[in-house]
Amino acid sequence: MNPETKNCQNCKSQFTIEPEDFAFYEKMQVPTPTWCSQCRLQRRLAFANDRGLYKRNCDMCGKSTMSSYPPEKKIIVYCNPCWWSDKWNSAQYAHKYDPSRPFFEQLKDLIIETPHMALDSNYPTLVNSEYVNHCATAKNCYLIFTADECENVLYSEYLLHDKDLMDSTMTGGSELCYGLINCGSCYRTFFSEDCENCQETYFSKDCTGCSNCFGCIGLRNKNFYIFNRPYEKEEYKKRLEEFRVNSYENVENLKRESRELWEKYPHKFSHALRNLNVTGDYVYESKNSRDMYVVHEGAENSRYCQLMTMTGIKDSYDYSIWGNNAQRVYEGMVVGEGADTIKFSFQAWPNVREVEYSFCALSSSYMFGCVSMRNKRFCILNKQYGEKEYKELREQIIRDMDRNPYIDLKGRIYKYGEFFPPELGLHGYNESYASSFFPLDRKDAEQRGFLWYEPKPNPHRPTIDARDMPDSIHDVRDFVLNGIVECVQCKNPFRIVPNELTLLRRFELPIPRKCPNCRYAERCGRINPPQLFHRTCQCAGVKSENGTYTNFVSHFHEAGKCPNEFETSYSPDRPEIVYCEACYQKEIV
Repeated sequence: MNPETKNCQNCKSQFTIEPEDFAFYEKMQVPTPTWCSQCRLQRRLAFANDRGLYKRNCDMCGKSTMSSYPPEKKIIVYCNPCWWSDKWNSAQYAHKYDPSRPFFEQLKDLIIETPHMALDSNYPTLVNSEYVNHCATAKNCYLIFTADECENVLYSEYLLHDKDLMDSTMTGGSELCYGLINCGSCYRTFFSEDCENCQETYFSKDCTGCSNCFGCIGLRNKNFYIFNRPYEKEEYKKRLEEFRVNSYENVENLKRESRELWEKYPHKFSHALRNLNVTGDYVYESKNSRDMYVVHEGAENSRYCQLMTMTGIKDSYDYSIWGNNAQRVYEGMVVGEGADTIKFSFQAWPNVREVEYSFCALSSSYMFGCVSMRNKRFCILNKQYGEKEYKELREQIIRDMDRNPYIDLKGRIYKYGEFFPPELGLHGYNESYASSFFPLDRKDAEQRGFLWYEPKPNPHRPTIDARDMPDSIHDVRDFVLNGIVECVQCKNPFRIVPNELTLLRRFELPIPRKCPNCRYAERCGRINPPQLFHRTCQCAGVKSENGTYTNFVSHFHEAGKCPNEFETSYSPDRPEIVYCEACYQKEIV
């Protein structure tokens, strides 16, 4: 079959469907998409609340609880103990399908009428972790998001198997760390990016198997280096003390100095390791997968998948968040843990099968257009059917969706094969994952058909100006736990919690002056976006194209410019020097 070029129904740009894409759509028994991959991703990400937590009362027991839904949202919300209890049955909200109305209209009614869990987490696996979202198997954790199997972790996201960690993004198997971005299996590593198997390392980037390194980039299996220069052990320790990382002012200066150094060295065109026939960024130990983004490991025969924080996905397209041995997922959001054959659904786990157009289907199979269902089979709009009747009605609904499609407020047409229209969502665009990767202001978001939520002003008033905090952690006293700090950036109030102060003292690092959301925004701004650009290697022979970096050794192209081309998430206007795999490997020390 030949490639087909189509115009995106949403942004009107052209996109191409490749022969292998047609094979996937045929296998999944779905039509080809009408939105381009970027618009499909943005639409999916807008359905899940990323970091917004609010106080509201449970609509069952009346107790105050933390929720991803603010109290102004006119929906039914149960606190997680009530939602997970046997005190209610989502089947009582069942609707009978009405062929005279567009299917999405009926699903929207069901979404509004059926109770939702306060926080989208596997509540039975959480211990002393009330302030977390999209999490499972967490103990003593606080304000972590999209995380599994963590203990004593604070203010972090996209995590797996981490312990005693804080202010970090995209980490796995790390312990006693602070300020990490895209790091794995690290121990006592601080303010570092793209590092693996490092310990006692500070302000470093793209280092593997290193220990006692400070302000370095591109090192392998090195010890006692400072700003990429080797030192004797005793001299290294003396210099480390002189840096005084217990001081906030010193830490901020060292972050700037390190990042300036990093820009003078070549960066590999992608963050990738142990892959076979893979394109994308932040993808590891995967094969035969294209246009992927943040895949911990184990993707196979997949495309357009993002934020796979747990091992193992297979034969999936347009799938965002989770993983954990899921297969045959198409247009899924927060799907995982043994899920199989999931289409156009938000929250489907564990071991779910044959789920379509559903919001929160847990331990269920053969669901079509269901909301908040657990341990059910053969249900449509929460109504139970026999197997034969279910299959016949499902086929009828698919025919009706093509004959009488839903048309959203922007005139976009939703036949069978489209993910949920944005106006069926329950969160504002500014609350969602989409705002982190595709930032929009309110006007632009609403013009594109997304919802918006304007949060109420925080009622708490700061009692501590962050600028008045002691510079050194050694001078901080416990009374700081009783105050409310004003963020130096956004001016919003925030608190220092006991576990946080304990970790900072253990790390001998200063109290932060920015609130958790501003700290996250800073980290997020240092992560490459889920978008690829066609570029050529910037190795010009003896030096980089901009003349900043001089190569250590001769490359295969010798004095001429490297001819290699690639797809990279480093946009052409970025300051980093970007090398192809061959040139980059030559320069690794």
